[in-house]
Amino acid sequence: MSKAYLVLENGKVFEGESFGAQATVTAEVVFTTGMVGYLETLTDKSFEGQIVCQTFPLIGNYGVISDSFEGDNIGPRGYIVKEWCQVPSNFRSEGELDTFFKARGVVGLCKIDTRALTKMLRTEGVMNGVITADPESVDLEALKVFRETKLTEKTSAKEITKVNEGAKYKVCLLDFGAKKSLINNIAANDAEVIVCPPTIKAEEIKNLGADAVVISDGPGNPEDNEEAIENIKEIMALNLPIMGVCLGHQLLALASGFKTYKLKYGHRGANQPVKYSVTGRVMITNQNHGYAVCDESVDENIAIKAFTNVNDKTNEGLIYKNIKALTVQFNPVVCDGPADTSWVYADFFKMLEK
Repeated sequence: MSKAYLVLENGKVFEGESFGAQATVTAEVVFTTGMVGYLETLTDKSFEGQIVCQTFPLIGNYGVISDSFEGDNIGPRGYIVKEWCQVPSNFRSEGELDTFFKARGVVGLCKIDTRALTKMLRTEGVMNGVITADPESVDLEALKVFRETKLTEKTSAKEITKVNEGAKYKVCLLDFGAKKSLINNIAANDAEVIVCPPTIKAEEIKNLGADAVVISDGPGNPEDNEEAIENIKEIMALNLPIMGVCLGHQLLALASGFKTYKLKYGHRGANQPVKYSVTGRVMITNQNHGYAVCDESVDENIAIKAFTNVNDKTNEGLIYKNIKALTVQFNPVVCDGPADTSWVYADFFKMLEK
């Protein structure tokens, strides 16, 4: 492996080693705290436009397992780890990360102090960075003003597809960069999932015979999606049950006249505590977002602030009063044990039954 560097917009340089694809990549640098789930992270479209640092020090020990992918494409532009395992051990493993990264064009950086990097991002906030073999060539002034907008144009569905056809319910999914698990979990509730481009019009949703609408997760600043927000306003008028997940939660809030803002360093990982105000229950949730709905902007005549992040008190979800809608900032997951948040889907489908 050859030397490689991470150069941040504040001038800090981290020296490490390159693995995977050899290239220079510029993006926003963020961190995620999951101890497992690196394959889900790598294939999560919500990481489009970002360089991801894993806080857990050893990544790759169970290899590459395609059944764990959340999408067909790689989400992050670059990937930073303390160490990557060159000898994975798992009966399902199909290979190791270095070979996978080279085949998929993923730029990897290892052997840097990921703890120091994470502490810096927590203190100063997420910032732009460059993974490069030549740190002297980086223009810090250009790096500071580097911005990418409308990231969902790269990750959203371009045509209508259907999953689990012939099921009891028909659910239109506005796909801004949806995870496979979201589609599968909707389908598991005896639903035909009609995966649609986010530009689909309300009239077309009506003509498809939809019983409900789900607004998916996806990358970037929710305010960049002006056309989609106007579109969602028209969809709200159909009076169909709506569920918003992650970016979908933010977009429905914007369509309702609320505001969003950028978090200092976001919530990324599988260990975010969220309190459900209706029951007082606290759940440990899986999250990946850098923006939040502004609590102060929520009109309580329109929506109930139903979910709150226990760590920083930010909004994690709303239950609407004026329409049949439930939104969450976290990823509802189906699994064994206390992390199961699949009841969110159950509550949503109760709206369809009514």
